Amino acid sequence: MGKDTEHTILKKCRDGDKASFRWVVQTYQRMVFSLALKMLADEEEAKDVVQDTFIRVWQNLEGYDFQRPFATWLYTIATRLCLDRLRRMHIKPMPQDETVLRRFADDADTERTLENSEWTSIVRMLAAELSEKQRLVFTLCQLEGLSMAEVERISGIDVGKVKSNLHAARQKIRKRLTELGYE
Repeated sequence: MGKDTEHTILKKCRDGDKASFRWVVQTYQRMVFSLALKMLADEEEAKDVVQDTFIRVWQNLEGYDFQRPFATWLYTIATRLCLDRLRRMHIKPMPQDETVLRRFADDADTERTLENSEWTSIVRMLAAELSEKQRLVFTLCQLEGLSMAEVERISGIDVGKVKSNLHAARQKIRKRLTELGYE
């Protein structure tokens, strides 16, 4: 779909067209859920973030700047909601998380898709020692595949700090994997 078509749909949403908004939700909810699950390591919390994100989008469409990519604006809202939840949560790895990580690492099928519960376990194991910023940057860059510039726009963290947080996150994750017996 082209940018013009998306803008037309978003303008209809801004005018209160619920069918157009339904399209927006259906188009982007998997993206938001993926981000939230990776950041929060909790499926129910991630589902709540998806709902809260689209409520905020609906309520704030008047403030959306059509010069910015919609996905970036959406990621920004979802990221802030995730960060708010992370501040309230204390995510700790569970004993079975290490088992899931070991099973996944030993799986020869590289095309295997992870179930939500497996993502949750792996994220809890690897991100337990990351700071909030490191987890955010790692999730957006490594797991979501966004560029440094996009991460800067979404998070408000300048590119230099994005790079340093990403480096620190990678180092901590490498150390954790080494501790678990992986090179």
